[in-house]
Amino acid sequence: MVEDEPRVYEIRVHGCPSSKEALALQAPIKLLLCPDPDHAPPCEVPWSFTLAGGGDGASTALVLGVYTSRGRAAQVADRVRVLVGEARSVAVSEGDAGEWEELVEQYRFERGLGSGRYGRGQ
Repeated sequence: MVEDEPRVYEIRVHGCPSSKEALALQAPIKLLLCPDPDHAPPCEVPWSFTLAGGGDGASTALVLGVYTSRGRAAQVADRVRVLVGEARSVAVSEGDAGEWEELVEQYRFERGLGSGRYGRGQ
């Protein structure tokens, strides 16, 4: 099976009643993705966090950005889903590379691909 080209995916953890609770999920998810933070590069899956929602009484979503293949993003989402439990929903979708540019650059740098906008030969 041929693996598709890496791109940005967003894994959203919905159902956090506050930003504080959403941010508290970062540490266990970091350990899930990177059990050895002092490992030599490259990272298996470059990742980063942000928050979404939380306005007007809405719940907050923790957004995990990853730069990887579609299949690997689905695997990461499944692992996050198990970690956070059934009380929160987890969804994965393609993200905007421009909003997660640091992930693309990290991927390219760690793999010696040089600097290139969005890591797709553009």
